[in-house]
Amino acid sequence: MLLTIDLSSDQPIYMQIRNGIVTGIASGQLQDGDALPSVRTLGAEIGVNLHTVNKAYKLLQNEGFIEIQRSRGTFIKAGNAAKSAADFLQTSGDQLRAIVSEAITRRIDRAVLHHMIDHQYDELEGNEP
Repeated sequence: MLLTIDLSSDQPIYMQIRNGIVTGIASGQLQDGDALPSVRTLGAEIGVNLHTVNKAYKLLQNEGFIEIQRSRGTFIKAGNAAKSAADFLQTSGDQLRAIVSEAITRRIDRAVLHHMIDHQYDELEGNEP
C-alpha cells in the first residue's frame, strides 16, 4: 500500500493515514475485501509508531471504512458505503465551512473553489481529461 506521510504537516499522522486509505477507496486503488497491512507492518513500512497506525485504523473502523477481524486481519469495507451520506454531510459541514471561510478571507473566487472541488472529484473517479 502506498501512503505518503508528511512529518512536517500540521495534520496529525493518524489523520494522514486515515485520509490516505479513504483516498485509496475513493480512487478504486483499494477495493471491498482488500486486506490492509497489520498495525505493526504498516507502522514499520511508513516509519511511525504502531499506536499511531492503530488510532487511524480504529477511526476508520468507527467510520465504517474497514473491518478489523481478530486473528484474520483488517479489510476494506468499501461496499458498505461507510457512513451514510446524510451522516457524512452533517459531520463534514464544519470542515467545509472552514475551507470556504479561508477561501473568502483570501479572496478566492467561488468559481475557482468549485473548480478545485470538481478537479479533485474527477481525479479520484478517474475522469480527469
